[in-house]
Amino acid sequence: MEGVITCFHTKCVSLPARSIPLSRWRNRNLVSSIPRRSLCVSASSSDTLVAGGSPKEEDTRSKVSSKGDDSEDLKLWMDKKGMPPCKVLLKERPAHDQKHKPIHYVAASEDLQKGDVAFSVPNSLVVTLERVLGNETIAELLTTNKLSELACLALYLMYEKKQGKKSVWYPYIRELDRQRGRGQLDVESPLLWSEAELEYLTGSPTKAEVLERAEGIKREYSELDTVWFMAGSLFQQYPFDIPTEAFSFEIFKQAFVAIQSCVVHLQNVSLARRFALVPLGPPLLAYCSNCKAMLTAVDDAVELVVDRAYKAGDPIVAWCVCDPKCFPCGPQPNAKLLLNYGFVDEDNPYDRIIVEAALSTDDPQYQDKRLVAQRNGKLSQQVFQVRVGKEREAVQDMLPYLRLGYMSDPAEMQSVISSQGPVCSMSPCMERAVLDQLADYFMRRLSRYPTTLKEDDAMLADPSLNPRKRVATRLVRLEKKMLAACLVATVDFLNELPDTSISPCPALYAPSLK
Repeated sequence: MEGVITCFHTKCVSLPARSIPLSRWRNRNLVSSIPRRSLCVSASSSDTLVAGGSPKEEDTRSKVSSKGDDSEDLKLWMDKKGMPPCKVLLKERPAHDQKHKPIHYVAASEDLQKGDVAFSVPNSLVVTLERVLGNETIAELLTTNKLSELACLALYLMYEKKQGKKSVWYPYIRELDRQRGRGQLDVESPLLWSEAELEYLTGSPTKAEVLERAEGIKREYSELDTVWFMAGSLFQQYPFDIPTEAFSFEIFKQAFVAIQSCVVHLQNVSLARRFALVPLGPPLLAYCSNCKAMLTAVDDAVELVVDRAYKAGDPIVAWCVCDPKCFPCGPQPNAKLLLNYGFVDEDNPYDRIIVEAALSTDDPQYQDKRLVAQRNGKLSQQVFQVRVGKEREAVQDMLPYLRLGYMSDPAEMQSVISSQGPVCSMSPCMERAVLDQLADYFMRRLSRYPTTLKEDDAMLADPSLNPRKRVATRLVRLEKKMLAACLVATVDFLNELPDTSISPCPALYAPSLK
């Protein structure tokens, strides 16, 4: 995903020259007393994720949308703004909830062959931090100080939306509103789910990740005023619209999640350009984990070269997502796809779960064990990646670490320290104890889910299942299948012991698993 950008405004917006000293800005009472343009932003429309429009304007948009003109307006806008002729069009499919607008998606307008350029979006139609903040140095300063690119992009588009049709980005913002942060499965990120709907994820570590990310968004919100003040372009364009007074947290959260669902990570560009919003990019593009086509920055545009043949009307797929909270980006497991984009790919070859193991710090031989672990590329608190289809290999990778934790004889420990590999010869009863702990761990994790795999299959067979519950069920089902495969592998190792009737040895300082 690559993006580059040119100057945003075709002309400067002249505003009354009135400087506000930093000391006064820090004093919120003084700032609040300064007359300003309307700071009240309506949050009455739950269909609006890039917030800032009036109820009347939203009603007008809804009527326009019902006539099917949204996609045409977006394409006409892009054509007028200099986008070269492309080989795609926007089509729509009905939403599960009839109260919501249909889902738009990018489809081939003609037959395509592998290697064809489906579309090329000029940099003038791409939004990046460099454009938002007007200065690459400021952009790098803000992001280096841990202020999120997504927060800056969301704040910028919220301000732009307040301008309504006067904004140069009006057609694009309207399209983002229409999509409501939904992916091609008609589901928003769990960050926008209700507490009751989050219960669909019971048993999955993803539920805790959602709550943690929500807290992170609150922290982003608390930094908005700093972004507004430090960024000269925002300060000049919206001098009296202090973000936390202009936008409520709920509106910002909706906008943040909407931007999160469509941001593209561009490679080989400056820090201020690495995260971009590209019209015709996600969420209008369908995602495919085995696809090699990516949005790529080239000279003065961002283009998509297809990696397969398409018939006219086929949805265009791309591998164009990453976790905006992780850099550099890479292939994402389904938990991240759901959190960031609202979908789960059941054929995702990069899907994985994690197992966290830790040596006991109460162990008198803890320091020696820690050194042996480090020598073999492991940490005293180690995260093991369990990749789909590689569950047996993952269990095999865990066993030497767990055996090390179970060792108690100082003489054996010295023998291991003097060896050159992960050599931990174990007695049959100690090996049984290691495998029993691992099997018990996988059974406990499986027991946290309120449904069985059979019950999950039955729910997914119901065509009327709520989309959010469907995507959550897909996720937990895939997690349970990986855990079950790990359990099967562990039981197989148990059955390979010379004497399966032997009792496990007690261990005072067994490693912890979570």
